[in-house]
Amino acid sequence: MDGNWSKVNRTSGATVTSYRAAQRWAKPGISDQKLALVIPALREAGNLHTLLPRVRKVLDSVAMAWEVIVVDDDSRDGTAQVVGAISRQDPRVRLLVRQRERGLSGAILHGWRHSDATILGVMDADGQHPAETLPMLVAAIVNGCDLAIGSRYAPGGRGGWNPLRRLFSVTGILAARPLQAEGQRVQDPLSGFFMVRRECVEHVCFQTAGFKLLLEILVRGRVAAVEEIPFVFGRRGDGHSKVNARVAWDYAMLLAKLYEEKYGLVCAQEASGD
Repeated sequence: MDGNWSKVNRTSGATVTSYRAAQRWAKPGISDQKLALVIPALREAGNLHTLLPRVRKVLDSVAMAWEVIVVDDDSRDGTAQVVGAISRQDPRVRLLVRQRERGLSGAILHGWRHSDATILGVMDADGQHPAETLPMLVAAIVNGCDLAIGSRYAPGGRGGWNPLRRLFSVTGILAARPLQAEGQRVQDPLSGFFMVRRECVEHVCFQTAGFKLLLEILVRGRVAAVEEIPFVFGRRGDGHSKVNARVAWDYAMLLAKLYEEKYGLVCAQEASGD
């Protein structure tokens, strides 16, 4: 796809709730794989101008084709200009703009749908996810894992929040623990920093509202092997956190739906997305 920022893909209207692959592909060898790293953005222009050069530098050290897709929820804060300036230098960086839509999970899925990559990833735009961890996530996938998670709670990782924010995070993780399969429970199922093989999420229905796509992938995706890569959660750069009461409500609704499905109260067809 064209990396020129002036040819922005703008979408509006009804949200597509089911992720489907852009095309079919043969199972690739290592040299044939490609990474699509989605960076969702809502008023993050002040952070993207420093984050994107770091990400490009790090990914250039990985022996794999890659692209970075910034999915902006129509911020109108200069994000198009920031991404456009970089895209003119490197067409592997491009911008998609969603109009009249909100939701972190929806932004991620939108970016994935607009790529033919075999490995799908996501990281935050605010600088709290270290770009230097990306090669380790790629290596975990290349070495056979279906899902590689940047983990704040694996040994060596650390979350940098105040005590109240950390309590909220830990409570959310404990609430989600029974949803994960025995023997495959991870320590940070709410991370927003991860990579997954495309085939593991093909034709699976995910909610577009909310912030916790990883938990849905762990519960609904075709995932057998998972590795957690520890990282230190950094300080936000410019702007303000998007975590608020609505985020907590959306997470509670997601938990309720996943528990209903786990105990057979929601029809299998709805859960499959087919």
